[in-house]
Parts: sequence; structure tokens; C-alpha cells
Amino acid sequence: MLRLYNLSPPFYARRRSNPTIMRELLRLFGQIALSRRGPQDLPASPLLLAVTVVCYIAVYFGMGTLLPPVDSWRSQLFVEVAFTLVWYAILLRAFGKPERYLQTTTAMFGYQLVLAPLWIAAIYLSRNFSDDSPLQFPAAIIGLAILIWVIRAGGYVLKAALELPTAACVVLFILQILAGQLVLIAMSPEDVMPHETTAGQEAKKAS
Repeated sequence: MLRLYNLSPPFYARRRSNPTIMRELLRLFGQIALSRRGPQDLPASPLLLAVTVVCYIAVYFGMGTLLPPVDSWRSQLFVEVAFTLVWYAILLRAFGKPERYLQTTTAMFGYQLVLAPLWIAAIYLSRNFSDDSPLQFPAAIIGLAILIWVIRAGGYVLKAALELPTAACVVLFILQILAGQLVLIAMSPEDVMPHETTAGQEAKKAS
């Protein structure tokens, strides 16, 4: 990789108002979701990571209150976030890149934050059509397409962070999803987080 991590990026080059900074961050997260930018384009900032995680929790917390309730989803949301933070701390240290932790985890939560409205739409469609409805299959295809998008973008972020082949990074990202699901199932076998459930449901319905 020609671009180095943890250098002071132009993001902080001049003073901006808070709304302008937020718009630029969301735009940058959107570019990461489209695989046009990477974690190396983000500041290595603990504060930015904390704000991104809080926004991520707030969005999915709001989603959980609007959608049909799932038992224990609040605790599972916090466990999922904690698992993701620990997973990338271990993964990056294992590959000798611990200094890239802040940018990588910020990118992971950030691009999934901007894709949250699509997840919410997919969950809404999935839960409002019965299994025998003719619209259930298109809803499942939409959910599966979003899942593939999330995996592709996550693999791209890992490729920039770990400097590994794309296929290996996609496998590592899928492994994170599966490991996170196992943790949630171990916690509460009958309950699964709303947005995580959709990923599994869409894969099953499309198969």
C-alpha cells in the first residue's frame, strides 16, 4: 500500500463547523461503502471511533424500537458491538498491524452506519410479508443483495488494513459474522439481533 496509515490526513487541515464535519464524515463513510475510499483516509482518532460507535448503536437501537420486538435485542446489540471491537483488536495484532486499529474499526462501523437505512428497509419488507406471499422472494433477494454489499465493502476495508488478497479478506469478514452469530446464539439460543437475523434469513430464503 502506497498510502500510509496514521499520518495526519487533510481532513483536519482547516477549521470547519460541526455540521460540515459530520457531512464530510458521512460522505467519506459512503465512499468507503462504495469501495472508493478506505480506512487509510480516516483520521486515527479515538474520539471519532467513539462517536461512530455511539451513532451506530443509536441507529440500530432506534431500528429495534420501531420494528417488531425481539427478546434481549438490546443486550445483544451491545454484545455485537463489543465483539466487533475485540475481534479487530485481536485480528490486527495477529497480522502485525495494531496501529491500524482505530481507522479500521471506525471504517467498519462507519460504512455499516450509512448502509443502515437499507438494512432497515430489508428487515421491514421481510417481516411484513408472510412466507407464502409472492413478495417474500423479492424481499429476500433485496436482503441478500445488501448482505453481499456489506461483505464486499468489509472485505475491501480489510484488504486495505491487512494488505492481503481480496478473497482472504472476504473470508475473514465472513468469519467475523459467523463468530459473532455463534456468540449471540451461545448467549440466547432463542433470540437473535434484528439486523443480524435478517442476514441469516435472507441467505436461507435465497438458497
